[in-house]
Amino acid sequence: MSTEAKPSCPYLDTINRQVLDFDFEKLCSVSLLKDNVYACLVCGKYFQGRGIGTHAFLHCLATDHHIFLNLESLKFYCLPENYEIKDSSLDDITHVLRPTFTNQEILDLDTSAKHCRAFDGTIYLAGIVGLNNIKHNDYCNVILQALSHVPAIRNYFLQEENYLTTIRNRPASDTGSMLMNRFGELIRKLWNTRNFKAHVSPHEMLQAVVLNSNNKFQITEQGDPIEFLPSFLRSLHLTLTKNKEKASSIISQTFRGSMIVHSRKIIPLEKSLDERLQLMLQEEYKEKSNEIKYWYLTLDLPPPPLFKDEMKENIIPQVPLYILFNKFSGTNEKEYKTSKELFMKRFELKELPEYLILCMDRFNNTFFNGRKIYRKNPTIVNFPITNIDLTEFVSSKAKSGGDKYVYDLIANIVHDGDPEPGKGSYRVHILHRGSDKWFEMQDLHVTEILPQMITLSESYIQIWERQRLTKRPHGDE
Repeated sequence: MSTEAKPSCPYLDTINRQVLDFDFEKLCSVSLLKDNVYACLVCGKYFQGRGIGTHAFLHCLATDHHIFLNLESLKFYCLPENYEIKDSSLDDITHVLRPTFTNQEILDLDTSAKHCRAFDGTIYLAGIVGLNNIKHNDYCNVILQALSHVPAIRNYFLQEENYLTTIRNRPASDTGSMLMNRFGELIRKLWNTRNFKAHVSPHEMLQAVVLNSNNKFQITEQGDPIEFLPSFLRSLHLTLTKNKEKASSIISQTFRGSMIVHSRKIIPLEKSLDERLQLMLQEEYKEKSNEIKYWYLTLDLPPPPLFKDEMKENIIPQVPLYILFNKFSGTNEKEYKTSKELFMKRFELKELPEYLILCMDRFNNTFFNGRKIYRKNPTIVNFPITNIDLTEFVSSKAKSGGDKYVYDLIANIVHDGDPEPGKGSYRVHILHRGSDKWFEMQDLHVTEILPQMITLSESYIQIWERQRLTKRPHGDE
């Protein structure tokens, strides 16, 4: 059969763009295999092969559907004649399946407030696109949405060539490479200005998450985003650095900071004075200092009040973000329990990253009658949306060059409902730079929100961008 390319085809007007959906796994709907798969552009179903006797060929004969797209090569064919179609009117389809971005288009993302019109008529802003909640994956959705608005990460993954060599040099079964590839695809779909619809399904992305985490994170079970986030970042980092933890990648350059942890073991109170004096001289009870790398900082909320006010209503406490940062002053000690031993620890920030991730420690649990009881701390954290100066919390050696550590908020994740982090629901507030507007995103629901409303929410996870960032070319590590 001839495969000679033809400039046009009499069946082009049978293409139905409304049924085309490339967000799901590219499997043949008959054989369930993923090799040499074609999409029928009339009904949207996937079939394997295009030669005589293949599933795509038989589908063509049975339904009178003639236009097919190879999902790997992005070539169009007409069956059963089996000739390739080359027509510029099909470019919008390939751009939905595999969006591409030029350097200039990427540079314009943070300055453009232009609205886009999807094929279904929906108006949307590039980057402000809903994600399907397949069952219980909103804990992943909020993290993926937040990361897609970190410029350094977004710009890197918008151009596939930045990491394509890494993927090609890894075995096909490598789950880290699959995760990185799916994340890049998702980022490009979220920022595509020519989508057919104003939402994206993270189905393939989440399948890669399940495989890479060895089923720790699931689509069918609610999870905790602060457990998912560092695991996800570390997987991307290790894939880019070929499993070298201490090496540098775009992930570590963007998010990872360092601190000095000063720790000393507590002498048991039941010891006599003489015993305590002797133990103080032992190496085991002397203070030790270790430098550690971190992906995020945990801020400890003060315990909520146990009593109600004079109106017999629960008091909702508030605390400034600056007060919570005293944990990292280098002088404040706090008791921590490890196994059966107690330690006093103090923390000294050595380096703050370009993008600082904070987690408010809202959840705690106790055991009552053999059952684990969860409690959620409702304390409201007061913070400015912009210009939060954390310079004083960085060790003097780190800021000897006169550097300032001033940050602006770009993402805010909120937990609602059940007091257990693995239950309830999650939503995220996102700053769209081009329009300088804030949006609340909860799965497919996208609404504009006033900045003042963000500070009233029970913030759980935040991402802050450091000011005075030297804008480096995307993809430059």
